[in-house]
Amino acid sequence: MSLDKILSISGKPGLFQIVAQTRNGFVAESLIDKKKVAVNIHNNISVLSEIAVYTLSEELPLREVFLKIKEKENGQATSISHKDSKDTLEEYFFKVLPDYDEDRVYASDIKKIVQWYNLLQKHDLLSTLDEEDLVSAEEEE
Repeated sequence: MSLDKILSISGKPGLFQIVAQTRNGFVAESLIDKKKVAVNIHNNISVLSEIAVYTLSEELPLREVFLKIKEKENGQATSISHKDSKDTLEEYFFKVLPDYDEDRVYASDIKKIVQWYNLLQKHDLLSTLDEEDLVSAEEEE
């Protein structure tokens, strides 16, 4: 499963996985409690593959940020919680991504990224990030 099928729905906690297409939206399943919800096209939805993090030189896709966290944590859950203090979150994120733009990346963004990473790690969905690397490398050859 790639990040194209994982979403964040405004007003709902955690991440969701697309299960089925409907006439006016789709059915998504929560990664937290496995409950299914109907999502229509009017909901504010963010697909994880479309999200990027501001750095001082570019916008880095969220997928790349997850890979950096995975490398730092050796594929395990993060050493901090998304509920830690603002300073702890910023200090951790600086170790993962030293050139992130501190003026445009807020503590609330870091909190979401840490929470999302841990959810994906818990459900063994991080392995797809490596697979996407292999596919894109093969396409370039």
